[in-house]
Amino acid sequence: MTTHTNLGTDGKHRCTWCGDDPIYQAYHDEEWGVPIYDSRALFEKLILDGFQAGLSWITILKKRDNFIAAFDGFNPEIIARYDDAKIESLMQDKGIVRNRAKILGAIAGAQLLLDIEEKEDGFSNLLWSYLGGEVLQNSWDKMSDIPTETSLSKTISKDLKSRGFKFVGPTIVYAFMEAVGMINDHQTSCFRYDEVKQIKR
Repeated sequence: MTTHTNLGTDGKHRCTWCGDDPIYQAYHDEEWGVPIYDSRALFEKLILDGFQAGLSWITILKKRDNFIAAFDGFNPEIIARYDDAKIESLMQDKGIVRNRAKILGAIAGAQLLLDIEEKEDGFSNLLWSYLGGEVLQNSWDKMSDIPTETSLSKTISKDLKSRGFKFVGPTIVYAFMEAVGMINDHQTSCFRYDEVKQIKR
């Protein structure tokens, strides 16, 4: 049988995109595609995906610990109250991606998340409601078969934008959905495909 995945030195087939970088492989093996249901954790991933726009994900991964420290553990209650002084300190922080629009977008996102948590059924339930609470199980053989956006990611993007979220275009939303396990986009010959598929809520 022909496989279209990377064969690692440990004998495991992995999705093509993670290459042989140990940081990327660890992220692929332990996090990517594992369903997340916690609102704060989902918020963190959404904000990091926004910061990734125009950059490579490995750049964000290498700076993730710095981001977590700079953004107070991505606690939305703290981020929602960031003032001008905090924004300026973030703009001087060489450990993160210093982009004012993205920083302001994170603050606005935190405020919106808190509003959703208070007035609706919660941020996690909002996101998972688009899929009826179930993981979408795809079965891609080659990486080239995997889309960068879908009608569903466009729908979610449109809703999030209408609520005021920034940096949530359909491509960013699709990458986010893959990362947080709303969809299983591991390639079928990847060793994580079946492992992720068997994860139960």
